[in-house]
Amino acid sequence: MLMPVCPEQLGGLRTPRAPQEIQGGTGGDVLDGKCKVLNTDGEDVTDEFISGARETLRIARLLHIEEFIGKSRSPSCGCGQICDGTFSGELIDGDGVTAALLKRNGIRVITEEGL
Repeated sequence: MLMPVCPEQLGGLRTPRAPQEIQGGTGGDVLDGKCKVLNTDGEDVTDEFISGARETLRIARLLHIEEFIGKSRSPSCGCGQICDGTFSGELIDGDGVTAALLKRNGIRVITEEGL
């Protein structure tokens, strides 16, 4: 079963939206309160990212999902590498907020590039 979700939309962000990146860390760091997610307008969207990640986890548990396919390099869904927070396209090792939360809860996470 495939269930399409967008954690950012589930967290209350609209589409289209300004680009967003994790500042000074990874998705796990965001979950641990060590850094934030900002967009190119300078708006803090951390709460929306965490809310969307939690809602995605709730849906995954409800539907007994074992694997999540996320968008590579996304600050929400990226797995293995995400943008570095400078909006320059540079990458760092790490996961997005939703990917990190799902992994912490035993759900396998891959990106569309891993298919």
